[in-house]
Amino acid sequence: MTSLESTHKLLLRTTLLSLLGNVVLTIVKWIAGYFGHSYALIADAIESTSDVLTSLMVLLGLQYANRPPDRNHPYGHGKAEPLVTFLVVLFLLASAVVIAYNSWTNIRTPHQAPEAFTLYVLGGIILYKEFLYQWMVRRSKQAHSSLLKAEAWHHRADALTSVAAFIGIVCALLMGPGYEMADDWAALFAAALIVYNCYQIMRPALSEMMDEHTHDDLADRIRIDGMKVEGVRKIEKCFIRKAGMKYHVDLHVQVDPDLTVSKGHQIAHEVKDFLRLGNSSIGHVLIHIEPFDSEE
Repeated sequence: MTSLESTHKLLLRTTLLSLLGNVVLTIVKWIAGYFGHSYALIADAIESTSDVLTSLMVLLGLQYANRPPDRNHPYGHGKAEPLVTFLVVLFLLASAVVIAYNSWTNIRTPHQAPEAFTLYVLGGIILYKEFLYQWMVRRSKQAHSSLLKAEAWHHRADALTSVAAFIGIVCALLMGPGYEMADDWAALFAAALIVYNCYQIMRPALSEMMDEHTHDDLADRIRIDGMKVEGVRKIEKCFIRKAGMKYHVDLHVQVDPDLTVSKGHQIAHEVKDFLRLGNSSIGHVLIHIEPFDSEE
C-alpha cells in the first residue's frame, strides 16, 4: 500500500469516527435541551445536526477527491476538497442564522429557566469536543487536508457554542427569575462564533481554489532536492499549487547551454523522478529547461 493510499484511509477512518461521535452527541443535546428547557443547548444541538450532515459531505468529498486522473481530469479530482469545504461553510452559516433568529425570538418571550443538570451534560460535551478538535487537527496536518481541517473546526465551533451555553445557563441559574434570557443570549453569542469559524474554515479552502502560493517549505525542499540531480546547474522558478492531497509543481531548471535537446530532456525526467520518489504527495511535475547563465 502506498503512503498516499494509507493517508486516504486515515482520512476516511477519522471522518467516520467524527461522524459517529456527532450523531451520539446530537441526540444527547436534543434530549437534554428539550427536557432541560435550555435553548442554548438546543441551539448547540442544531449546530451539531448540521455537523452530521456536513460530515457525510466530507466523506463523499474525500472519496471523490481521491479518484485517479482521467481524460477529462488529467490533474485528478483533488479540487473537490475545497468545493465540499464551501458547502460545509454554507451549512454552518445556515445553522447560525436559525440559531440567531430563534435566540432573538426567545429573548423577547418569557420562558422557563433551564435545569441545572444541563450543566453536567455541557461539561462532558465541551471536553469531548475539544479532544476531537485537537485529534483531527493533528490528522489534517498529517494528511495536508483542508477538508479534514474544516471538519476539525466543526468540533471547535461545537465546543465554543457549548461553552457559551454553559455560561448562559450558569448566569440564568445564579441570577434567578428575570434572567432566564441569559441562556438565549448565550445561544446568540454562539451563532456569532459559528460565523467567525466559517471564515477560519473557508480561508484555506479559498486559497487552494485560487492556487495561492503558501508552500514555501515544500518549495525550498524541492529546490534542494532538484540540485542533487547531475547536470542541474540552477533551479530558477518553483511554482506549487495544491489539489486535494497532491501538490503540482512547475519548475524552471537551468542546465549547461551546450547540452543537446535530448540530454536536457533526460535531465528533466531525472529531476521529476527524483522529486516524486522522495515525496509521494507530489503529483504532476512540469519542468522547463533553460540555459545556465554564469554571469547572472
